[in-house]
Amino acid sequence: MKLKGRGSVILFPLPFQGHINPMLQLANILHERGFSISIIHTRFNSPNPLNYPLFRFYPIPDGLSENHVISSDPNRIVAFVKFLNSNCQTPFRVCLAKLISTSLEDEDPTACLVTDALWYSTQAVADDLKLPRIVLRTSNVSSFIVLSSMSLLFEKGYLPLQDSVVEMEVPELPQFRFKDIAMLEASDRESFLQFIEILVQETKASSGIILNSCEDLEQEFLSKLSLLFPIPVFLIGPFHKYFPASSSSLLPQDRTCISWLDKQQPNSVIYVSFGSVAAIEEADFLEVAWGLANSMQPFLWVVRPGLVQGSEWLEILPNGYLEMVGERTHIVKWAPQQEVLAHPSTGAFWTHCGWNSTLESLCEGVPMICQPSFGDQKTDSRFVSHVWRVGVHLEFKIERGEIERAIRRLMVEPEGQEMRERIKLIKDKINLCLKPGGSSYKSLDNLRVCVGTEIVTARGARKVDTS
Repeated sequence: MKLKGRGSVILFPLPFQGHINPMLQLANILHERGFSISIIHTRFNSPNPLNYPLFRFYPIPDGLSENHVISSDPNRIVAFVKFLNSNCQTPFRVCLAKLISTSLEDEDPTACLVTDALWYSTQAVADDLKLPRIVLRTSNVSSFIVLSSMSLLFEKGYLPLQDSVVEMEVPELPQFRFKDIAMLEASDRESFLQFIEILVQETKASSGIILNSCEDLEQEFLSKLSLLFPIPVFLIGPFHKYFPASSSSLLPQDRTCISWLDKQQPNSVIYVSFGSVAAIEEADFLEVAWGLANSMQPFLWVVRPGLVQGSEWLEILPNGYLEMVGERTHIVKWAPQQEVLAHPSTGAFWTHCGWNSTLESLCEGVPMICQPSFGDQKTDSRFVSHVWRVGVHLEFKIERGEIERAIRRLMVEPEGQEMRERIKLIKDKINLCLKPGGSSYKSLDNLRVCVGTEIVTARGARKVDTS
């Protein structure tokens, strides 16, 4: 005899490390609230099912070779996302239709689909199968508003960026300067704006938006978001604080860094990591190396293979460099970042300011040195350095003297202590939002009720064409 299920949620992450992590964290959150979880995923950058024994995983073909490498060029990333939407729409539909039919047979009806916002092609599929689609936006509210306003910003002549206004505030978005909203230099403006337009259009057509943020961080932007997207909005973050450090990393984590941190003094270590996609030139890499060495602070440095264009790993470091810095440094290919930031020895985080990294640093009360490359990293960096005032923005050329001065501001000078005190208050606010009565707690309860309502509808036996 089949048991009546509690209801199923199907999730579809985009195959980037920074998008897979929050989607699987959200899956854990929903599973704990009583929903069974199915994950549809591309074969490229596929998550490891062994790390999630309570979930069901369904790979679909994506047209990519096994050794495909994601470019760090923002224009190529946009082209890659468009390629995925085109290539995966049909296999996604076939897989989703079969899962819906199976869930009805098992009396575990599918309540809804949750996809990354960048999977815009899934809205048409969901509509065709009469399944509600909820969008997960893996960035924060403010950067989503900037992205959604791109057409308007071009219409007003704010973009492409003009040298004469780079430092001026944007009238419609006074927290940002014009240089902060230039998310990327589009090589094909029309194609880029079409991409943004369809992304916004298909998000508006969805049944709601989930964001990995909380009202306490971005209260002033919520009304703007509601005007742009008149659909339910659920700010239920930070996702990673619901559970211990997750195991969704696509790269092997080198845990020797934790034992190295154990030997360091409290708040003494600079943790350096520029994320899973960014690449830098050899000359910039060497300036980073000398800036860290000259700061005389201990540092934990993540040098991901492929970080430096044309280099395997550390072979481009100057002769004698590692011997010179000695025990003051520990270099790894990838680190368990949440644990590193939570470690008492970590005193600062030099980051690309992707939203996952920024949020994790805020949650642990670790001030930041910001070095954004493109996209929401620029708006995140502006918030860290000038709105929340819990970090230093390295805005100009990467140069060892500037790096050394930024590290001293954060680690040695009184300004750094003031940042530490401010970020401690933010950390406390975030912790409160997750407790009963907090904003994220209430928003998650609203989401649970919303998804539960869809289950009641689905028990009316949704008929699906699986052909």
